[in-house]
This record gives sequence, structure tokens and C-alpha cells, in this order.
Amino acid sequence: MDILQYIGVDFHPYQQTIAFVDKNGEIKTRQFYHADKVSLRKFYQQFPKGTMVGVEASGSFRWFEKMLFELQIELRIGNPGLIRKMALSVHKSDKRDAEHILDLLLTGRFPAVQKRTEKSQTILAWLNYRDSLVRHRTAIGNQLQAMARSFGLARFQTKAKSAKAKIISQTNDVDLLFLINSRFTCFENLSKEITLIEEKLHLEAKQDEQAKLLQTHSGIGDLTALCLVHTLGDVNRFGRQEQVAAFVGLAPLNESSGEKRRIGHISKHGSRLLRFLLGQAAQSSKDEKLRMFHSQVSRRRGKPKAKVAAARKLLVNCYIMLRDKISYEEFRRRGEVGLPGKPGKLSDSARQSLACDGATNHF
Repeated sequence: MDILQYIGVDFHPYQQTIAFVDKNGEIKTRQFYHADKVSLRKFYQQFPKGTMVGVEASGSFRWFEKMLFELQIELRIGNPGLIRKMALSVHKSDKRDAEHILDLLLTGRFPAVQKRTEKSQTILAWLNYRDSLVRHRTAIGNQLQAMARSFGLARFQTKAKSAKAKIISQTNDVDLLFLINSRFTCFENLSKEITLIEEKLHLEAKQDEQAKLLQTHSGIGDLTALCLVHTLGDVNRFGRQEQVAAFVGLAPLNESSGEKRRIGHISKHGSRLLRFLLGQAAQSSKDEKLRMFHSQVSRRRGKPKAKVAAARKLLVNCYIMLRDKISYEEFRRRGEVGLPGKPGKLSDSARQSLACDGATNHF
């Protein structure tokens, strides 16, 4: 019977440093460049099936995960922040980092995170790509607005072609015309690409039961629903709503010193895109409870904190909907009427989500 083997890997985009225990019980390290996949595969082939490889979470090792899967080697992905906190030495090197990960595996302290499915990785890649294109288009649009102002035009709200014609009609400068045409072409191409991606994501959302469920909540559209479903994964792994908020980065940091205790800013861990989409969704939601909650926090703490608080409350609502597999109508009914089988009683989850005071105190 093979003895379970552990391998610690310090993974970089173009190379990796590997720490492992050899047949004599000594810790050895090796380094491979990813361009030489033949040698890398040959190295891992010497280890028995079921060997466990530990690596910090990164967005660039899908090919590596596939290779290990083919060799029947298990890949454990670890929380980068916790791995660094557990390091005994402040001195960093690829060799030390690989050995540190190996030590965490050997001692059973490796802070593993849930691996996303290939489907989720693909959907999130599309969502992030769309987000980057939208940001680029916004930057180009701002440049065009500045250009329009320089020609004495009002802020244009028309289609790009109409605005382009207005600006071009006011100059004969060849160099300037080239610059104008180039920017408008870039803007139009970005818009076409964004439309194609959104159409693809719209079809995905129509076929996803969880995404359709979330869209019953006012303010939640295709993109936000998909981002929630594929970022959170299996929501049953979260024991409390505070864990979901912490995972997304909407949980406040506890800043304590001596007898003083202060609730600080949100951690901003997790998905920046999901936090942004939740903020937008909370702002556009027509849900009366959410709007009233936003208004109350805004008066007490200001609009920026109110936006964060509303996003967090919306996240908790969506978490409960996914966990209990209920529409928002059923979620509200539970809060107002009581859970089926327990007339007149409010579930703990519904009470925590709908109670304004408890949520407000965190922001």
C-alpha cells in the first residue's frame, strides 16, 4: 500500500518551485519552467496516485490542475492570506514558500479553500472580461466627452455615430480627424464586443435555475445573478450570514486595542466585481425594505456607508434564497407570516436578514 505523499508548490505564471519528501525522508526542492511541460509531467508521474499537492490560490493554473487530474493527483488550493500569516519566517524565497506549504500539508494545517468547477471558472472569466471592456469603454467615452467640450458641444447622449459626425464637421485638421476616428472606432468595437458577451451570459442565466431564482429579487439582473451563483458556489458551506459577507469582502474589520473596540472599514477580500454588482443592484432595487434600510443608514452614517450596508443586506437576502431554494416572494412571506409548519414564528435567518438594527451596527 502506497504511503500518502505531500508536495508543496510555490506557483508563478512561468515557473514553479516544488518541495517534497524523498525516499530517505529528507525534504528536497526542484524548480521547473512551465514551458517544459514534458519534464514537469515526468516529475509528477513518479508519485503514487492520491498524492496531495498544495498551492496558493491563483488564476493561472487551470492547465496544471488538469495535468494533475490526469495523473490522479489531488490538488489542494490554499488561502494565500492565511498561508502567509502562518509563515514562521519573514524572509521570502520560492524555496522557503514551497517548503512552508509542504509543512502545512504534513501537519494538517493547510488552509484549503473550495475549488471552483470548470463551468464557474469559465463564467467568471467572461464576467471579468466584460467588466474590463466596460471600464475601457468608459475611459474612451470620457475622452470623447472631453473632446466634444473642446469643440463647444453639449454633453452628447446620442449614439456614437451621431456624435462623431457633429465633431468631425467642425474641423479640417488631418491629425485631429485621425485621432477622432480612432477613438470612435475603438468605442464602437468595444460596444459590439460587450453586446456579444452579454448575449452569451444572458443565455447562460436563462439556463441556470439558481440564477433565475435570484432574479426574482428586485434589482438582481443576469450578470449579478451569475456572479453570485458562481462566486459563492455551494452556499451550504457557509454556517452563518457573517461568513458569506466575509467571503465576499463586505464584512467590517474589527479594530480592537485594549478596552477600545471599533468596527472599521470592510475587508474588501474576495471578488471586487461581485461587490460592485451588488452595490449597483442595491441602488436600483425597488424593494421597499431595502430602500428604507438604505435611507436609514444614509441619514446616520452617510451615503457611502449606506451603499455598502445595502449591498451587504442584499447579499444576505440572496444567500438565504439560495440556501433555502426559495424565491424572493417566499422569502418575504416567511418574514411577514412565518415559516411553513411553524405558524407565527420567524426563522432565525429571516429575522437576521430583515432586522435593520443588527445590520446597521456593522457599518
